[in-house]
Amino acid sequence: MAGAGDELKLLGMWTSPFTLRVKLALSFKGLSYEYAEEDLSNKSELLLSSNPVHKKVPVLIHNGKPICESQLLKSWLQASMGKTEEEKAEALKETFAAVANLEAAFEGCSKGKPFFGGDAVGYLDVTLGALVSWVHAGEALYGMRLFDATRSPLLDAWVDRFAALDAAKAALPDAGRLAEYAKKRQAERAAGEAANN
Repeated sequence: MAGAGDELKLLGMWTSPFTLRVKLALSFKGLSYEYAEEDLSNKSELLLSSNPVHKKVPVLIHNGKPICESQLLKSWLQASMGKTEEEKAEALKETFAAVANLEAAFEGCSKGKPFFGGDAVGYLDVTLGALVSWVHAGEALYGMRLFDATRSPLLDAWVDRFAALDAAKAALPDAGRLAEYAKKRQAERAAGEAANN
């Protein structure tokens, strides 16, 4: 953990749930850090030298030493970006199967308490909490809630509890702004595909 005199710098992108995960963790721990927003179409030399293999965000630099994380949310992303309706439907089916697993995990981990960690926010809360704004943006874009009172009532309530936390409010981006970003990216992808045909 960073102590007095330690320097923390986070290279990220405001829309990245992985960057948000790091921001949430730092916020819950009360650690101060310098944040550098990356333009992924024009990556900085610091990002390229800090994560030379994947060249992705986030990168947390602690006293000059980079810590990198890059993962994918394949089924959830594919449900909105699949090329065919069949691809989207299959990805949505996989996503809802994962939601059912998460619902069962929450029930087992929380033991009736408000968070995966029990009474206090834990690692799983931070990991999933990084997606809260995207969950709301997805609802605005597609009219469907990833977690809802019928399919996943415990997670549906958890999303609202987590989003209400001061540390989450400080770190999470506005869902409306994310939805606008997603619309712009979808239009750019569609224009690129049309130009290639």
